[in-house]
Amino acid sequence: MCQAFPAIFGLAQGAQSALFAASLGLTAANSFAQRSAAQANARQTYETALIANQSAEDAKRLKQQALEEQKSETEKSTAQNVFAKNIERLMASRAILATERAGTTINLLLMDQERQAANYRESINQSLESARRQHLRNIQATESEFANRRNQMQSNVNNAYNQIPSLANTLLDVASTGLSSYTGIRGLEF
Repeated sequence: MCQAFPAIFGLAQGAQSALFAASLGLTAANSFAQRSAAQANARQTYETALIANQSAEDAKRLKQQALEEQKSETEKSTAQNVFAKNIERLMASRAILATERAGTTINLLLMDQERQAANYRESINQSLESARRQHLRNIQATESEFANRRNQMQSNVNNAYNQIPSLANTLLDVASTGLSSYTGIRGLEF
């Protein structure tokens, strides 16, 4: 006589064997579905990180271009101001000489005019140097921001891949659940 479901591991034929097999099958299907879902999530996280990394690179490049343009405009504007101040100084010096006076007073006026022009040039040079240092700090900040974003994306990818249970872990989970079901159905006869 043939039974609908054969005996499994010493369980009685029929209902107990069928329940055990169904439980084991569902556990295996569930475990492999969870593993597959974790793999899909990790792949999606990786692909998202690639897109985000490209976006971060583009943002860094655009910020650095803007900083370079700002630095260039500052230098050009400063050069124009220095040129204008030099013209003013020359005109003032020529005006003093045009009075056709001589002596200590004229020399003092010319020296004062040259001192003022030198102070202005030094002030401009200090401002330019300060702007250059700030520019370098801003460039370093964009590099640091990019590195932080890239590291965070890499961390997200690593975390996603670490959530994937290994094949051995999945099989051990199925076996453990199967053993629990078997001992539950069979009862501890040890």
